[in-house]
Amino acid sequence: MFIKLSDYTKEFKYNLTLSYPVTLGLLGHTIVQLIDNIMVGKLGTSELAAVSLGNSFILIAMSIGIGFSTAITPLVSESIGKKNCSEINFLNHGFLLCFLLGLVMFISVYSLKDYLFKMGQPLNVVSLAYPYIKWVSISLIPLITFQAFKQFTDGLSMTRPAMYATVFSNFVNIILNYILIFGKYGFPSLGVEGAAIGTLIARFSSLVFIIFYFYFNSNLKRYLSIFSRISFNFKILKKIISLGFPSAFQMFFEVIFFIAAIWMSGLLGKNEQASNQIALNLSSMTFMVAMGFSVVAMIRVGEMLGKGDIVNLKRVAHSLFLIILLFDLFFCLIFLIFNEYLPWIYLSNTGDKSKSDVLQVIEISSKLIMISGFFQIFDGLQAVVLGTLRGIQDVFIPTVLIFISYILIGLPVSYYLGLNTYLGIIGIWLGLLIGLMSSSFFLILRFRHILNSFYNKK
Repeated sequence: MFIKLSDYTKEFKYNLTLSYPVTLGLLGHTIVQLIDNIMVGKLGTSELAAVSLGNSFILIAMSIGIGFSTAITPLVSESIGKKNCSEINFLNHGFLLCFLLGLVMFISVYSLKDYLFKMGQPLNVVSLAYPYIKWVSISLIPLITFQAFKQFTDGLSMTRPAMYATVFSNFVNIILNYILIFGKYGFPSLGVEGAAIGTLIARFSSLVFIIFYFYFNSNLKRYLSIFSRISFNFKILKKIISLGFPSAFQMFFEVIFFIAAIWMSGLLGKNEQASNQIALNLSSMTFMVAMGFSVVAMIRVGEMLGKGDIVNLKRVAHSLFLIILLFDLFFCLIFLIFNEYLPWIYLSNTGDKSKSDVLQVIEISSKLIMISGFFQIFDGLQAVVLGTLRGIQDVFIPTVLIFISYILIGLPVSYYLGLNTYLGIIGIWLGLLIGLMSSSFFLILRFRHILNSFYNKK
């Protein structure tokens, strides 16, 4: 069957309508870190490196919690496609599992914070990161619990509630950061620790917001009203867990891959670590667009799977591959053109006594941003392909492929080029690029294989 380009592009409008609230909601998590980075960056490069090191611990736990919760979306979408009205089961079961996982992640990170002093990182950076982790680790409980409600509404194709909740929490975070970091309106100047407390309160506010949204929204209130009256079904728990934990490991391996870059850059020095944080934070912002389309892929592909419509499943998936490729080519161009200007967002008017540190961070960051420009394309593509695979509930083999790409290919290359050659942090980021290229290639092959197996069953 011949398919025209217009068969794909006509899906762009609906895909964008669904994705932009998801993207803005996901950007909220990244913007919290961006706000912390910009405000803390005014204090100096050591403080910026401390936030980078502290977030490396938090991001590992977040990856497990958020990755696990993504199982809820395709299950709800499939239920909608089948029209069997069983989607409510995935809200209360998902809530229980996400709350328990958030509690476990908090206890784990809080217990491991003393290992900061054994990682070979700069001592002044570690002393600043320690209290940051203490407070932000608590925020894992509301953050991961919030994901249960977010992924549920995403599965219903209601992508705005989570966006509203996140925008609200960002306003809370900005205000509290300003007050607590710099000591305004009679509050003490807490620096990095103030940023952590602001993040904690902001994440609790997003959870409270979305619960109230459910209560006051006529379409969602019915789910909340019968939330506590449904008995737990171990078959449903098992289904969420069987999809959730492979998805959690997928995100875990990717985050570990990038966290390793933070730790390795810390071994090179605080300026390299601060530079890595700037380039990584900018890349994370643009990556949220890909994550938005990845969620759309889970929603739409999951619904097509429920209907048994494989032809439109393929068409919708390919339209999403095309649109993210166009977006990431644009981001690549922006990074290449403005690579020397973007780092100043973080370090203008810094309070650092040594201007040479600032200039060195700017120089290193600009080179990393150029590399990041190229891997935008592969990072975005692999994220959306992974979303389609989650939508058809294929999670185990993709987890293996991601492990191979990031842990067996990309990480060793980063380690060798970064710590054993003259390339230094540039070598670390070349390893990141190679890992992302491998992941996108393997996942596309996997999706094609699954599609062929669907057609062969007909």
